[in-house]
Amino acid sequence: MDFFVDPLGYYLGQGVMTDPGPHKALYDGLPRDVASLCQVVQGLLLHIFWAKRYGVTLSAEREAEVQIRPVQRKLDRLLELDDAPLTVARPVERRLVGNCRDFAVVLCSFLRHAGIPARARCGFGVYFTPGRYEDHWVTEYWHAAERRWVLVDGQIDALQRKVLRPPFDPLDVPRDQFIIAGKAWLMCRAGKANPDHFGIFEYHGLGFVRGNLVRDFLALNKIEILPWDDWGMIAQTPEAVLEDAGLMDQIAGLTLRGNEAFAAVRDVYARERRLHPAPDWQP
Repeated sequence: MDFFVDPLGYYLGQGVMTDPGPHKALYDGLPRDVASLCQVVQGLLLHIFWAKRYGVTLSAEREAEVQIRPVQRKLDRLLELDDAPLTVARPVERRLVGNCRDFAVVLCSFLRHAGIPARARCGFGVYFTPGRYEDHWVTEYWHAAERRWVLVDGQIDALQRKVLRPPFDPLDVPRDQFIIAGKAWLMCRAGKANPDHFGIFEYHGLGFVRGNLVRDFLALNKIEILPWDDWGMIAQTPEAVLEDAGLMDQIAGLTLRGNEAFAAVRDVYARERRLHPAPDWQP
């Protein structure tokens, strides 16, 4: 194991989900700054729940693109739709269909190639529905000059900014606007927040928060599963939500700490096999 590897070096390397594979050469023409890379991502992806806002009605075949996990296969499909260079924004009807997780993972892949340590984060945004913590993913990158991890929401383009009117710059999301899943878990456990306010659509509650905690922890280990991948320590029943609560509390605390917690994050993942993907899970 790589317990003593520099965390910045670890998050600079591609993972099983972010590796572009044979499409790596396409990245050579990408810009190297965060703002420009966000614009590139926004020109390639179309969020499944926002499609109609952009005037696009999706067929069942196109909606199925949201099931594609790794970036390599996302690029396969993207190039089938339009084989222009990645820096060329596609017409909205020829963008790859995805969700917030996909914006976060693709941006993470681009940032790593640009030499910027990055990782996807799973949690809850407070800037979508007033009074609710909505299921969401963003990207976190290491700002070398400021020596800190910065949250960036690469999904929020000009249209979404106009609709949502977030009270911040999406290139530097405040941590009271995006609640990392570990913080949400600890807030709910301490009675500081109502678990039923966390989730999306009809799905909510402490079990949902626990699922996102596991997803975020896996993302810190460079395994960015889909929002509906559901196995292992992601609670299957309401009765199981508080099973291994002590371990969940420990994991939650680790996900909120800085680079000094990297060795512990990797150690817990190595020791706790129930956190590993299911045997029949395919990237």
